[in-house]
Amino acid sequence: MKFNSMLVACGLSAVCSVALAEDKPAHWTYQGHGGPAHWSELDEGFSGCKLGKQQSPIDIRGARQAKLAPIDFAYAPGGASVVNNGHTVQVNLAEGGAIRLADGDYKLLQFHFHTPSEEKVNGVSYPLVAHFVHKSEAGKLAVVAVLFQKGASNPALRGVFDALPAKANESRELDEGINPEAVLPARRGYYAYVGSLTTPPCSEGVLWHVLKQPVSLSAAQLKSFQKLYPMNARPVQALNGRTVEASE
Repeated sequence: MKFNSMLVACGLSAVCSVALAEDKPAHWTYQGHGGPAHWSELDEGFSGCKLGKQQSPIDIRGARQAKLAPIDFAYAPGGASVVNNGHTVQVNLAEGGAIRLADGDYKLLQFHFHTPSEEKVNGVSYPLVAHFVHKSEAGKLAVVAVLFQKGASNPALRGVFDALPAKANESRELDEGINPEAVLPARRGYYAYVGSLTTPPCSEGVLWHVLKQPVSLSAAQLKSFQKLYPMNARPVQALNGRTVEASE
Protein backbone atom coordinates (compact mmCIF):
# COMPACT_ATOMS: atom_id res chain seq x y z
CA MET A 1 0.00 0.00 0.00
CA LYS A 2 1.40 3.40 -0.96
CA PHE A 3 0.53 6.67 0.81
CA ASN A 4 1.69 10.20 0.23
CA SER A 5 4.36 10.93 2.86
CA MET A 6 2.62 14.04 4.15
CA LEU A 7 -0.62 12.10 4.45
CA VAL A 8 0.99 9.32 6.47
CA ALA A 9 2.52 11.86 8.83
CA CYS A 10 -0.91 13.31 9.54
CA GLY A 11 -2.92 10.10 9.61
CA LEU A 12 -6.59 10.63 8.72
CA SER A 13 -6.62 14.29 9.65
CA ALA A 14 -8.83 16.43 7.46
CA VAL A 15 -5.92 18.87 7.25
CA CYS A 16 -4.07 16.30 5.14
CA SER A 17 -5.94 17.01 1.92
CA VAL A 18 -2.82 17.45 -0.17
CA ALA A 19 -2.95 18.65 -3.75
CA LEU A 20 -0.25 16.51 -5.25
CA ALA A 21 0.18 18.50 -8.44
CA GLU A 22 0.83 21.89 -6.83
CA ASP A 23 1.81 20.80 -3.32
CA LYS A 24 -0.99 23.03 -2.01
CA PRO A 25 -4.21 21.96 -0.33
CA ALA A 26 -7.22 22.09 -2.62
CA HIS A 27 -10.23 23.63 -0.91
CA TRP A 28 -12.87 21.03 -0.16
CA THR A 29 -15.97 21.08 2.01
CA TYR A 30 -18.91 18.90 2.97
CA GLN A 31 -21.53 20.80 1.00
CA GLY A 32 -22.01 22.61 -2.29
CA HIS A 33 -19.45 22.80 -5.09
CA GLY A 34 -16.63 21.63 -2.82
CA GLY A 35 -18.67 18.80 -1.32
CA PRO A 36 -18.14 15.02 -1.49
CA ALA A 37 -19.82 14.61 -4.89
CA HIS A 38 -17.19 16.95 -6.37
CA TRP A 39 -14.03 16.03 -4.44
CA SER A 40 -12.54 14.16 -7.38
CA GLU A 41 -12.95 17.27 -9.55
CA LEU A 42 -11.01 19.56 -7.21
CA ASP A 43 -7.58 18.03 -7.71
CA GLU A 44 -6.17 15.17 -9.78
CA GLY A 45 -4.79 13.71 -6.57
CA PHE A 46 -8.35 13.25 -5.32
CA SER A 47 -9.39 10.88 -8.13
CA GLY A 48 -9.66 7.97 -5.70
CA CYS A 49 -12.68 9.65 -4.11
CA LYS A 50 -14.60 8.70 -7.29
CA LEU A 51 -12.68 5.81 -8.79
CA GLY A 52 -11.79 3.87 -5.64
CA LYS A 53 -13.54 0.56 -4.98
CA GLN A 54 -12.74 0.31 -1.25
CA GLN A 55 -14.07 3.63 -0.03
CA SER A 56 -15.18 4.65 3.45
CA PRO A 57 -17.46 5.14 5.28
CA ILE A 58 -19.92 2.29 4.78
CA ASP A 59 -23.30 1.14 6.05
CA ILE A 60 -22.51 -1.97 8.11
CA ARG A 61 -25.10 -4.63 7.31
CA GLY A 62 -24.99 -8.42 7.47
CA ALA A 63 -21.52 -8.57 9.00
CA ARG A 64 -20.09 -12.10 9.05
CA GLN A 65 -19.24 -13.50 12.48
CA ALA A 66 -15.56 -14.38 12.63
CA LYS A 67 -12.96 -15.42 15.19
CA LEU A 68 -11.19 -12.10 15.17
CA ALA A 69 -8.53 -11.46 17.78
CA PRO A 70 -9.41 -8.76 20.32
CA ILE A 71 -7.77 -5.41 19.67
CA ASP A 72 -4.93 -5.10 22.17
CA PHE A 73 -5.23 -1.52 23.39
CA ALA A 74 -2.10 -0.11 25.04
CA TYR A 75 -3.04 3.55 25.17
CA ALA A 76 -1.20 5.89 27.51
CA PRO A 77 -2.33 9.06 29.28
CA GLY A 78 -0.33 12.16 28.49
CA GLY A 79 -0.14 15.57 26.90
CA ALA A 80 -2.43 16.57 24.08
CA SER A 81 -3.38 19.55 21.97
CA VAL A 82 -6.83 20.29 20.57
CA VAL A 83 -6.83 21.72 17.03
CA ASN A 84 -9.61 23.19 14.91
CA ASN A 85 -8.26 22.37 11.46
CA GLY A 86 -11.10 23.85 9.44
CA HIS A 87 -12.82 20.50 8.81
CA THR A 88 -13.12 19.06 12.32
CA VAL A 89 -11.73 19.24 15.84
CA GLN A 90 -8.74 16.97 16.30
CA VAL A 91 -6.89 15.88 19.43
CA ASN A 92 -3.18 15.41 18.71
CA LEU A 93 -1.31 13.10 21.07
CA ALA A 94 2.39 13.32 21.79
CA GLU A 95 2.71 9.77 23.17
CA GLY A 96 -0.75 8.21 23.13
CA GLY A 97 0.36 4.60 23.11
CA ALA A 98 -0.61 2.03 20.50
CA ILE A 99 -2.80 -0.89 19.50
CA ARG A 100 -1.63 -4.35 18.52
CA LEU A 101 -3.32 -6.00 15.55
CA ALA A 102 -2.66 -9.33 13.87
CA ASP A 103 0.06 -7.79 11.68
CA GLY A 104 1.80 -5.80 14.40
CA ASP A 105 1.72 -2.57 16.37
CA TYR A 106 0.12 0.70 15.29
CA LYS A 107 0.96 3.93 17.11
CA LEU A 108 -1.94 6.21 18.09
CA LEU A 109 -1.45 9.61 16.44
CA GLN A 110 -4.69 11.49 16.98
CA PHE A 111 -8.45 11.28 17.14
CA HIS A 112 -11.06 13.57 15.62
CA PHE A 113 -14.83 13.88 15.33
CA HIS A 114 -17.59 13.72 12.70
CA THR A 115 -21.26 14.57 13.10
CA PRO A 116 -23.36 12.65 12.41
CA SER A 117 -21.33 9.44 12.49
CA GLU A 118 -19.93 8.75 9.04
CA GLU A 119 -20.46 5.01 9.36
CA LYS A 120 -23.95 3.58 9.77
CA VAL A 121 -25.01 0.31 11.38
CA ASN A 122 -28.02 -1.30 9.73
CA GLY A 123 -28.91 2.04 8.19
CA VAL A 124 -28.73 3.96 11.47
CA SER A 125 -26.25 6.76 12.13
CA TYR A 126 -25.20 8.06 15.54
CA PRO A 127 -24.98 11.72 16.58
CA LEU A 128 -21.17 11.68 16.67
CA VAL A 129 -18.19 9.44 16.04
CA ALA A 130 -14.53 9.70 17.02
CA HIS A 131 -11.93 8.23 14.67
CA PHE A 132 -8.76 7.11 16.45
CA VAL A 133 -5.98 7.13 13.85
CA HIS A 134 -2.97 4.82 14.08
CA LYS A 135 0.11 4.23 11.94
CA SER A 136 2.49 1.27 11.80
CA GLU A 137 6.23 1.56 11.30
CA ALA A 138 5.64 0.45 7.71
CA GLY A 139 3.29 3.39 7.18
CA LYS A 140 0.01 1.45 7.16
CA LEU A 141 -3.01 3.16 8.71
CA ALA A 142 -5.58 1.65 11.07
CA VAL A 143 -8.62 3.39 12.50
CA VAL A 144 -10.74 2.58 15.53
CA ALA A 145 -14.16 4.25 15.39
CA VAL A 146 -16.00 5.03 18.63
CA LEU A 147 -19.70 5.82 18.26
CA PHE A 148 -21.48 8.25 20.58
CA GLN A 149 -25.10 8.36 21.69
CA LYS A 150 -26.82 11.07 23.71
CA GLY A 151 -26.88 10.45 27.42
CA ALA A 152 -24.71 11.31 30.38
CA SER A 153 -21.85 13.73 30.01
CA ASN A 154 -18.60 12.12 28.87
CA PRO A 155 -16.04 12.83 31.61
CA ALA A 156 -13.05 11.62 29.59
CA LEU A 157 -13.74 14.32 26.97
CA ARG A 158 -14.82 17.11 29.29
CA GLY A 159 -11.58 19.01 28.80
CA VAL A 160 -11.94 18.78 25.02
CA PHE A 161 -15.57 19.88 24.76
CA ASP A 162 -15.43 22.57 27.45
CA ALA A 163 -13.18 24.85 25.39
CA LEU A 164 -13.20 23.87 21.72
CA PRO A 165 -11.05 26.17 19.54
CA ALA A 166 -13.64 28.38 17.86
CA LYS A 167 -11.78 29.29 14.68
CA ALA A 168 -9.97 27.33 11.98
CA ASN A 169 -6.26 26.87 12.68
CA GLU A 170 -6.67 27.67 16.36
CA SER A 171 -5.27 25.21 18.87
CA ARG A 172 -4.81 24.86 22.60
CA GLU A 173 -3.07 22.53 24.98
CA LEU A 174 -5.04 20.37 27.40
CA ASP A 175 -3.71 21.42 30.80
CA GLU A 176 -4.38 18.03 32.36
CA GLY A 177 -3.66 15.98 29.26
CA ILE A 178 -5.95 13.12 28.33
CA ASN A 179 -6.27 9.38 28.74
CA PRO A 180 -7.46 8.10 25.33
CA GLU A 181 -8.36 4.68 26.72
CA ALA A 182 -10.95 6.33 28.99
CA VAL A 183 -12.89 7.33 25.86
CA LEU A 184 -13.37 3.69 24.81
CA PRO A 185 -16.43 1.61 25.73
CA ALA A 186 -16.19 -1.18 28.29
CA ARG A 187 -16.96 -3.85 25.68
CA ARG A 188 -14.68 -3.75 22.67
CA GLY A 189 -16.18 -6.09 20.14
CA TYR A 190 -15.90 -4.62 16.66
CA TYR A 191 -16.72 -4.70 12.98
CA ALA A 192 -13.71 -4.93 10.64
CA TYR A 193 -13.23 -4.15 6.98
CA VAL A 194 -10.69 -2.63 4.59
CA GLY A 195 -11.53 0.89 3.47
CA SER A 196 -10.12 4.34 2.84
CA LEU A 197 -9.60 7.77 4.23
CA THR A 198 -12.96 9.50 4.56
CA THR A 199 -11.49 12.82 3.44
CA PRO A 200 -9.55 13.73 0.28
CA PRO A 201 -7.47 12.17 -1.21
CA CYS A 202 -9.57 9.12 -0.13
CA SER A 203 -6.53 6.79 -0.22
CA GLU A 204 -7.38 3.11 0.25
CA GLY A 205 -5.85 0.26 2.23
CA VAL A 206 -6.93 1.58 5.64
CA LEU A 207 -7.82 -1.07 8.26
CA TRP A 208 -11.13 -0.10 9.87
CA HIS A 209 -12.41 -1.28 13.26
CA VAL A 210 -15.80 0.08 14.33
CA LEU A 211 -16.51 -0.67 17.99
CA LYS A 212 -20.00 -2.11 18.47
CA GLN A 213 -20.80 -0.57 21.84
CA PRO A 214 -21.44 3.20 21.77
CA VAL A 215 -20.44 5.54 24.57
CA SER A 216 -22.37 8.52 25.84
CA LEU A 217 -21.99 12.26 25.59
CA SER A 218 -24.36 14.94 26.78
CA ALA A 219 -26.59 17.07 24.61
CA ALA A 220 -24.52 20.08 25.69
CA GLN A 221 -21.26 18.43 24.59
CA LEU A 222 -22.75 17.50 21.23
CA LYS A 223 -24.14 21.01 20.78
CA SER A 224 -20.72 22.55 21.48
CA PHE A 225 -19.22 20.59 18.60
CA GLN A 226 -22.15 21.09 16.23
CA LYS A 227 -21.98 24.83 16.85
CA LEU A 228 -18.63 24.70 15.02
CA TYR A 229 -19.46 21.89 12.59
CA PRO A 230 -23.18 21.24 12.08
CA MET A 231 -22.35 18.49 9.58
CA ASN A 232 -18.96 17.11 8.61
CA ALA A 233 -19.67 13.57 7.46
CA ARG A 234 -18.99 11.97 4.09
CA PRO A 235 -21.95 9.90 2.80
CA VAL A 236 -21.68 6.12 2.98
CA GLN A 237 -19.96 4.48 0.01
CA ALA A 238 -20.66 1.31 -1.99
CA LEU A 239 -19.33 -1.91 -0.47
CA ASN A 240 -18.33 -3.30 -3.91
CA GLY A 241 -18.17 -6.89 -2.76
CA ARG A 242 -16.10 -6.32 0.35
CA THR A 243 -16.62 -8.54 3.38
CA VAL A 244 -17.38 -6.96 6.74
CA GLU A 245 -16.52 -9.19 9.70
CA ALA A 246 -17.80 -9.00 13.26
CA SER A 247 -15.80 -10.16 16.25
CA GLU A 248 -17.45 -12.59 18.63
